[in-house]
Amino acid sequence: MVVRRILAASTGFALDRRHGWTVGPLVQAAIDLSAHPRAPRVAYLGTAMGDRLEDVAMVHGAFAGTGATVSPIRLMPQPNVPDLRETLLSQDVVYVGGGSVAGLLALWRLHGLDRILREAWDLGIVLTGASAGSICWHRGGPTDSFGPDLRVITDGLGLLPYGNGVHYDAEASRRPVLHAAVADGTLPTSFATEDGVGLLYEDTELVDVLSDREGAVAYRVERRGDGVEESRMTARLLS
Repeated sequence: MVVRRILAASTGFALDRRHGWTVGPLVQAAIDLSAHPRAPRVAYLGTAMGDRLEDVAMVHGAFAGTGATVSPIRLMPQPNVPDLRETLLSQDVVYVGGGSVAGLLALWRLHGLDRILREAWDLGIVLTGASAGSICWHRGGPTDSFGPDLRVITDGLGLLPYGNGVHYDAEASRRPVLHAAVADGTLPTSFATEDGVGLLYEDTELVDVLSDREGAVAYRVERRGDGVEESRMTARLLS
């Protein structure tokens, strides 16, 4: 029986002492859940940052010597693989980087990735990512895609029937914006993560909260009358 999994986080890759990317605990957790954890096939989607080649180099550096096969998928200025569907459906893990969630959703729909990624999820390919790469799987959430003042998007892929808040402890405006969106019905019940925290879903059920740092937590935000109720969720610390 196929188990559909999404690990949605506020942060993903870690930094080494030379400021290069490394496979942090949350990225490793997604790999460990995949079909081939010792030799995973990992697709990297950097759409949200404009498919920067320097990010592709960082991803290759992070996985160097790990046994992983990395396939960076770029859409700009044109797709870098002849068949997006074939490439993505051959992976064990799809990782989505941060940046503009509004931008990535527009480009994904233009190229049909919204349908392909749903198919990948249905096949049991682990979907994961950080920041924009977390919000995208949900119904929506607060984003700075349009400028420094947060706006709420409601056209996420909707694989998960919840809203999502990221960087909940890092930017003071994120909590009130999420609360207001849940209170007025713009977003449904939502889950928010502090930096370093990931939400593990199986099918559409939240089954675990993971963290790569001591003391970081997640929150459930749901509508109550004319306001909201926020519940703190302890995270399981990853080694």
